[in-house]
Amino acid sequence: MKRIFKLLIILGCLLVFGACGEKENKRVIRIAHNQIQEHPTHIGLVAFEKFIEEKLGDKYDVQVFPNELLGSQINTVELTQTGAIDFVVASNAILESFDNIYQIFNLPYLFNSPEHYQAVMDNEGLITPIFTSTEKAGFEAVTWLNAGQRSFYTKKPINTPEDLKGLKIRVQQGATNIRMMELFGGAATPMGLAEVYTALQQGVIDGAENNELSLTTTKHGEVVKFYSYDMHQMVPDILIGNSKFLNGLPAQEREIFNQGFKVLSKVQRGAWEASVEKAKHQAKNEMNVQFIYPDVSLFKAKVLPLHGEVLKANPKLKPIYDKIQEIGAMIKEGITNDE
Repeated sequence: MKRIFKLLIILGCLLVFGACGEKENKRVIRIAHNQIQEHPTHIGLVAFEKFIEEKLGDKYDVQVFPNELLGSQINTVELTQTGAIDFVVASNAILESFDNIYQIFNLPYLFNSPEHYQAVMDNEGLITPIFTSTEKAGFEAVTWLNAGQRSFYTKKPINTPEDLKGLKIRVQQGATNIRMMELFGGAATPMGLAEVYTALQQGVIDGAENNELSLTTTKHGEVVKFYSYDMHQMVPDILIGNSKFLNGLPAQEREIFNQGFKVLSKVQRGAWEASVEKAKHQAKNEMNVQFIYPDVSLFKAKVLPLHGEVLKANPKLKPIYDKIQEIGAMIKEGITNDE
């Protein structure tokens, strides 16, 4: 009931926003995400907004809502399904609950390097069937965004997997992430990003797992003082759009939107590395966060069995998994893959 009530409040707000747009005789395009305005994702979305309004500003008014202003990721994905909003940046873990093909990207240590990760995500032949798999659910993915490498940050040092035993660790909502945490020996605690700071502060959880930006953009580094680079996942954030809206665009306008999605991706990914370095500097020098570099092989050994578990339970992932491994081998050998 609480969830339904929240959705009703958000829908009421959107009706007000919509009325404003109608006065200008423009179609309001609403985009939601859960990051602050200084985050690379918001910077990329603002670039998308500028591009679309430069090309189609007489027809569309693009509005970007950061920081969960329109609700949590789960709520905004549901609103995108219904068409109450048009786009949302969603975590891959949440999309897993809409189509289990997205399980593939939640597998720990799926990629052996950032280069491997980016080559896979930019392989249209491999990615397009995944991105369009949720069309019957009312939305489809239109581009991926860099969310870096995920590691643990906690109130005590994590040097080996044994240090995680019994700790309550926030994970993204998704069955694969919960199972991963079980294999690490910790207690998985799924929750939305906006809830994590208070949960850390009040001792509801002992730590979380995310990229370095979470230490600063969400101020988690004020509460936890150890960031351990076990680098267990490289998981994309994904911009999804309402299928009815996208399919209703005239061909020429859809092409402009497709170009805009590429602008968004280029700007967001271009801003990522500098933002990570800035976050690390701030976390270390202003928040007194200590960065730890453990033996990653110890962590891999704990969770690599999850690959077999997931592939056995979800056989449709096997050809995708094999192709990802093939791309990784080619990159390791210095062979480019232009497919």
